[in-house]
Amino acid sequence: MWRRVFIRLSNRVTAWRQARVPARNLLLLLPHCLHNDTCRQNVVRNLDECLHCGKCSISDLVKVRNDYGVIGCIVGGGSQAALQAQREDVKAVVAVACDRELFEGIVSAFPKPVVAISNETPEGPCHNTKVDINKVKVAIESLIEK
Repeated sequence: MWRRVFIRLSNRVTAWRQARVPARNLLLLLPHCLHNDTCRQNVVRNLDECLHCGKCSISDLVKVRNDYGVIGCIVGGGSQAALQAQREDVKAVVAVACDRELFEGIVSAFPKPVVAISNETPEGPCHNTKVDINKVKVAIESLIEK
């Protein structure tokens, strides 16, 4: 519960800061658990591994990445996420994950602005999770320069 409060507060602070970055410097950071385990292609290293079968939201997120021209990255956990967020070319982050990973990610990305989006876990944690694509788009639009 306290992590969710921290995430909401962090998102409000990020919005208050009104940070804007070029799309090429915005990282869309995604957990591998968004990938559906019934898909024959295991998308674990690169979003471009997606076969666009429609079983999960990865295909939609690839389209969002391409439409906005942001950096897209899929990771297997917190340390991989931290390494991506700390890259020099990354100036801001839109992160999708569970509350625990989001909390740790916000802390490790500091002072970079992060908009955190909690994933949905209809089949339990770390298994075939989902995300609202519209929330991802709104988060990206809140951080990119116009």
